[in-house]
Amino acid sequence: MCMNMISTTIDQYSYVAFDEKFWMPHSRHTTVSLQQIKENRDLELLAGSDPTGAAIVRSLDNKHIFVFGHAEYDWDTLNREYERDIKKGMDIAVPENYFPNDDPKQRPIVRWRSVSTLLFTNWLNYYVYQETPYIIEQIQKMKFERDKNLGAYI
Repeated sequence: MCMNMISTTIDQYSYVAFDEKFWMPHSRHTTVSLQQIKENRDLELLAGSDPTGAAIVRSLDNKHIFVFGHAEYDWDTLNREYERDIKKGMDIAVPENYFPNDDPKQRPIVRWRSVSTLLFTNWLNYYVYQETPYIIEQIQKMKFERDKNLGAYI
């Protein structure tokens, strides 16, 4: 488990109130390679860092947003996961940049609450609200087709 600085890679999120660098909890047990995302022609890396890999990715058709970090984590979630793994006897490092001075005896510092709020509200605004028709006749006429590639309804 770690908590690292994440650098945004495009301005799309910066202009809707994301800072160029922001905090987001990440699990060290899984990583999605930055290079794999960059090589995929259907995806765009929105945020990530070398230590943690991809943090936020979108499909170029804007139908899918992938969040690999844990902006939804509560203030003590990483601490509970860390303590759980220690009790299992796992050889695990203290979550980085989570406790003051990386000292697990201190209360964690919550640095990601605004990121969590922005991520969710931006998604609702730009990918739900902005795309929803408001003329009832348009909604009734919408035809849903099965997306053969992803198995999702569009």
